[in-house]
Amino acid sequence: MAIFKGAGVAIATPFKENGEVNYEEFERLIEFQIENGTDAIIVCGTTGEAATMSEEEHMDVVKFCIDKVAKRIPVIAGTGSNCTETAVKLSKLAEEYGADGLLLVTPYYNKATQGGLMAHFSAVAKEVNIPIILYNVPSRTGCNILPETAVKLAREYKNIVGIKDATGNISQTTKMMQLAEGCIDLYSGDDDQIVPIMSIGGLGVISVLSNIAPRQTHEICQKCLDGEFAAARELQFKAFPLVKALFSEVNPIPVKSALKMVGFAAGPLRLPLTEMEPENQEKLRAEMKKFGLI
Repeated sequence: MAIFKGAGVAIATPFKENGEVNYEEFERLIEFQIENGTDAIIVCGTTGEAATMSEEEHMDVVKFCIDKVAKRIPVIAGTGSNCTETAVKLSKLAEEYGADGLLLVTPYYNKATQGGLMAHFSAVAKEVNIPIILYNVPSRTGCNILPETAVKLAREYKNIVGIKDATGNISQTTKMMQLAEGCIDLYSGDDDQIVPIMSIGGLGVISVLSNIAPRQTHEICQKCLDGEFAAARELQFKAFPLVKALFSEVNPIPVKSALKMVGFAAGPLRLPLTEMEPENQEKLRAEMKKFGLI
């Protein structure tokens, strides 16, 4: 059984001006997501700025999210690392805290071989019992999970159940699904490719757009799940300009600006990320107005 179907939000982490996590605003953002139909929350991923958190802080944010959601919808904890030992440690803690699943990014910077990826993900899978979603985003990590590797992992480990595909390579993704024969759950990692990914068997999206438009992103996915691909396509087209604006600078720079525009105290970004350029902010604001968010 899939961890979730539909739109899971890759939730942003609000910070105070002094750089500390703003837990009060984080709770508000969690409640906004649940009230507006988000199907799952993915905490401490790329959008959550986990890369600039200490291990202790990272896991405090994960635990806070799990506790506040209180099983109303699934919580998937980002526990990936370029260090296998760290990924195992964080994953075991997330399971202990009550996470419904884990999101494991490929080891970044190290650029592991396919054999290295097998060994890395196997090490984590052997130490936890909860479901694992692999995260393939070569543009950020310099490392690509090939279709054969993803399928082999899913067949060898019953708790490796899915993959978040942010390759942008629909041919590679189609090959993986053809090889998988149903053994792996597929989620789009790109908001502009929800419908294409779901048309080849995807179950939904792990979404940046959902931070500001959870109901609309859920609706795109639900139309696909209901087999209404023509309607889903129109919703995808409508969201396309906003999605492009949300990725006009590296994620999560634009989405944190967008959250401020809709009234959340998202706070600053942590260096080396910097605030959005003014001209891009204005383009983003214009697209948000057209989309009816402000």
